[in-house]
Amino acid sequence: MLGFLQQLGGQLGAWFYLIAGGLAFAEAAVMVGLVLPGETALVVAGFAAQQGWIALWPMVAIAVGAAALGDSVGYEIGRRVGPRLRSSRLGRLVGDDRWRRTDAFLHRYGGRAVLLGRFTAGMRALTPGMAGMARMPYLSTFLPWNIAGAAIWGGGCVLLGYTFSTSLAAIGSALTYGPLVLVALAVAVFVVLKVRRRPPRRR
Repeated sequence: MLGFLQQLGGQLGAWFYLIAGGLAFAEAAVMVGLVLPGETALVVAGFAAQQGWIALWPMVAIAVGAAALGDSVGYEIGRRVGPRLRSSRLGRLVGDDRWRRTDAFLHRYGGRAVLLGRFTAGMRALTPGMAGMARMPYLSTFLPWNIAGAAIWGGGCVLLGYTFSTSLAAIGSALTYGPLVLVALAVAVFVVLKVRRRPPRRR
């Protein structure tokens, strides 16, 4: 893989800025993240910066800005299209109860749900649109948490690729399966606490 990237990198050059930034933007804006996670492109862009094909800090700035802007576009699409989507055949298939529970979850956790969605595969593409559908306040809640998540995620992915360029394959695997491991650990802790709280059976 590294050999292929080294051959490709010299040809792409500054196109890395556009490709990686475009994928980070499109992840939530047009839900590309459901099939092509943007963090992969950002990690590769970090590798490109380490190789000297592009500059590191402009790439970090592009990653953060594109991620934040993409989520804002996803929010606006959800706000505008949400009512029609819920009344459509697909929306009726999802069910009013699920829509209400989604709204309640987003209103309860607010910006924390936006930040958590940024670091969860799949949810990263869906959370901004769902926040828009739920009419989460944009300026006071969604935008600050969106920028914070974009800074940590976008900048972190580029810096990971830059710092650990020789372990690019291992980083990609960790980014793909890391959220699943965290979810499994959370479920295990929940089950253990549930069992410990259960009153002992009477003989």
